[in-house]
Amino acid sequence: MKILAVCGMGFGSSMVLRMTIESVLKEMGIKANVTTADVGTAKTEKADLIVTSAEFANLLKSKDTPIVTIKNYVDKNEMKAKLSVVLNH
Repeated sequence: MKILAVCGMGFGSSMVLRMTIESVLKEMGIKANVTTADVGTAKTEKADLIVTSAEFANLLKSKDTPIVTIKNYVDKNEMKAKLSVVLNH
């Protein structure tokens, strides 16, 4: 499974998002390849799931890839709740 953590520029907040995703997936016992990208790259990148803010999710709606929107990039509880719904865990 490939998960794409997306922010505006592809380095700062997407790295924080990636670390939170990886931590939560580890707790859930799910193995996945989590990568980071900026919005422009994310539009062309293949992934099984995209995790980003609501603002960037609106820019990626045209993709067929499921999108999880996160308000607080470091809130593991929010991340786990939202990933659980999508990953059925």
